[in-house]
Amino acid sequence: MKTVDEFFGGVPFVAARAPGRVNLLGEHTDYNDGFMLPVATAQSTLVRLAAAPGPESVYYSATLDEEVAFEAAAELPTGFARYIGGCVSMLEEGGARVPPLRVYVESNLPAGAGLSSSAALEVATLRALRRLLAIELDDVTLALLAQQAEVRYAGVNCGVMDQMASSLANETSMLFLDARTLATRLLPLPPDSEIVVVDSGVPRLLAASKYNERRAECEQAAHLLGVASLRDVGAVADVEALPAPLRQRARHVVSENARVLAAAEGVDAARFGALMNASHYSLRDDYEVSIGALDELTELLRAQPGVFGARLTGAGFGGACVALCRRGAGFTAGSAVVARYNANTGGAARLLIPAAASAATLESENA
Repeated sequence: MKTVDEFFGGVPFVAARAPGRVNLLGEHTDYNDGFMLPVATAQSTLVRLAAAPGPESVYYSATLDEEVAFEAAAELPTGFARYIGGCVSMLEEGGARVPPLRVYVESNLPAGAGLSSSAALEVATLRALRRLLAIELDDVTLALLAQQAEVRYAGVNCGVMDQMASSLANETSMLFLDARTLATRLLPLPPDSEIVVVDSGVPRLLAASKYNERRAECEQAAHLLGVASLRDVGAVADVEALPAPLRQRARHVVSENARVLAAAEGVDAARFGALMNASHYSLRDDYEVSIGALDELTELLRAQPGVFGARLTGAGFGGACVALCRRGAGFTAGSAVVARYNANTGGAARLLIPAAASAATLESENA
């Protein structure tokens, strides 16, 4: 693995960091103009970059120990470099002059776990470019550029939640987000509670999953209901005349929006946990994006003392689950579930949040 000094060779660089996100409620609602409640993770991605001395851009991931080099006229490379190159292209389309770059990426966000490692890479890249190029770019606009980089260059037709959370959220408050208006406000977690995040060990490749199919089904359901998006449907009963599976997809979105709005009014931890449980069952049964590993892990979490509720987080088809528990009980509950699950299944689940005190952290270089 190359060190920062080896990679830059003494050339001054700028650095910026962006967190991942855990979504507590509001899954698959963002591309339906709906509501969501993410929170930022302690795990993050750190991007260092500098203008390259020649015509060739070089991107290096210390996490993957992978390097790619290409010139401006070349097609963007695949893998992690495509997300960075997509961000550069979005700025250039807006009129920015971006020189060839040397980019060094370091992350302790697990890829494929549903914690939005791609959004963190995009937001950190744009924050670093904002600093390098001294351009005016507010945090909401930055998030929208990051989203479009993922849609247009990584081929994932994602909503705006991941990038908005990475750009605007923090680790101690929920970010209430209205995807239609982009209105946001920070809300406290329920009193005396904390979150637990367990990676199932089953990676999911979002672009290769049924994510885009679900989005198309929602658009078709909205069309049949005569509304601009499923956010405009007033009650779950209004979707029951739709044919399957559009009925189930729409039922999840409408009920999930209602759960977010209920939680945002301010509820205790027990009620919030019940909303999380209902969200998981809806994602499992109506949206059909859960898998057996996530179902089992969430059941094990619910059975732990001090846990109020649990659900999958992220797009599904693998990745992580999140639970709300009594403050101070998270590490014990999460560790017990991981040990039991792995012993029973031979799986590779791991506790991501709260991390052990000895867990490695990234060097603190913030935008």
